[in-house]
Amino acid sequence: MQNITDIAKEIVAREGGYVNDPDDPGGATNFGVTLDTLRRLGLDLTQDGMIDASDVRALTRDQATAIFIDHYYNRPGLARLPQSLQASVFDMYVNAGANAVRILQRLLRDMGQVIEVDGMIGPQTVAAAQAAAEAAPDHIADAYGIARRTYYLSLADARPASRKFARARAGGKGGWIKRAEAFISPRFHLSPAEFSARVIAW
Repeated sequence: MQNITDIAKEIVAREGGYVNDPDDPGGATNFGVTLDTLRRLGLDLTQDGMIDASDVRALTRDQATAIFIDHYYNRPGLARLPQSLQASVFDMYVNAGANAVRILQRLLRDMGQVIEVDGMIGPQTVAAAQAAAEAAPDHIADAYGIARRTYYLSLADARPASRKFARARAGGKGGWIKRAEAFISPRFHLSPAEFSARVIAW
């Protein structure tokens, strides 16, 4: 497995630079770090007494990497999960917060584990994830990636304004789907025809 700093740098690269899309509930974002995150952490990067979009613009790649490691990997305790899951859950935690853990917990329940779906990595979730990884070592990462993809598609089903994040203008897979499938074995990727059929109702 890559070291956590390399994984965080890949996430920063995947997130891209500054955007402030009105259809994105996260609002002003740079390298995946939102304005709300900077305010929550009290990071006045421009030192002007306010934390606003100018601070988001001022954020550097190294600062974003450090924020991700400290607050999206270390703080929620992702290191306690099986290594095969850590990179994907980390990437999803940056993108969706505690929903990343809820997706995992629902998957583990579907696999027969008895745990609460609370978005927190406690002893039960750790034990359940380890048991599932031992039972299906060649499939657990794919199963989680597929669950991520399903989550994104469900969001787009329910919120038309979010569909542009799941489906590109040309009709193919959008950033959300490509992001999830980056952690799924190619044999489980949706083909163009399968993807088109899935989103035809949009």
